Amino acid sequence: MWLTWRAATERALYGEAGFYLRERPSGHFRTSVSASAAFADAIVALLAQVDAELGGPEVLDLVDIGAGEGVLVTQVLAAADPALRDRLRITAVDLSPRPRELPKEIGWRDDLPAGISGLAIANEWLDNVPLHVVEQAADGPRLVMVNARTGEERLGGPPSPADLAWLERWWPLTRVGSRAEIGRPRDEAWASVLMHLTRGRAIAIDYAHPVDNRPPCGTLTGYRDGAVVSPVPDGTCDITAHVALDACAEAGRRAGAISTTLSTQREALRELGILGERPPIELARANPRGYLRALARASEEAELIDPTGLGGFGWLTQRK
Repeated sequence: MWLTWRAATERALYGEAGFYLRERPSGHFRTSVSASAAFADAIVALLAQVDAELGGPEVLDLVDIGAGEGVLVTQVLAAADPALRDRLRITAVDLSPRPRELPKEIGWRDDLPAGISGLAIANEWLDNVPLHVVEQAADGPRLVMVNARTGEERLGGPPSPADLAWLERWWPLTRVGSRAEIGRPRDEAWASVLMHLTRGRAIAIDYAHPVDNRPPCGTLTGYRDGAVVSPVPDGTCDITAHVALDACAEAGRRAGAISTTLSTQREALRELGILGERPPIELARANPRGYLRALARASEEAELIDPTGLGGFGWLTQRK
């Protein structure tokens, strides 16, 4: 069956018995959340900043979009200071069933809650929002069609006028054979987050690329069992593509964001105290076990801010 990449990915990931309704993400790829509890500590620090900005409200929201197995929100709940924890209203948003081990204090739903006042965070969510893939032909951009069973491709018709306008603004194609991934569905998804946010911050974290340095052949990738595989949309693997966060930022501004920051995870986490610095060697003599714990923590933090790895993720932060 020949489908657009958007339709094929939607069915493979979220259709009946789709990959994300059936699989535990931690079995297939490594994220900042699974790399270290230090990431949750950084989110706790962010929550403290948002809490101060909002004047210490009676209820402070934390909404984790694309929560997966609920690891991040569980760690945040455990790490938060009791005075903050008592005011936190934590909501995990995911299409998969609620994990049985999730603490009862954490809400679980398959759509965004209205009236978010606090922090909404989407860590590696937008990269799994399905999108069209196009290739520049001699007569202009053409949709790439895919055989959902084999991954074989062929060219179809032209994109819609709205998608052509997006391409012209955010990913212009100038050479026959070059490809683009039309991020308009991701812009709309992110705009929806901003529309559900009444006060506070919304943060999207993902592999990203800017308009002046888009990859000429696209970024469509598959993951299975911790390894990169061909992105065949048959439901047996994760299918992902990097995110045009600059386009999402513009969509967020149109949805009411009053300030926008685009940075890297390395920059953002270092500002939150995640430095990856080795403990002083004197600690090894005074407290050998403490030294080993601190050394392990430093190694985990270093992975989170490694500019060639997780530290290279883009961070889009918008405020309302």
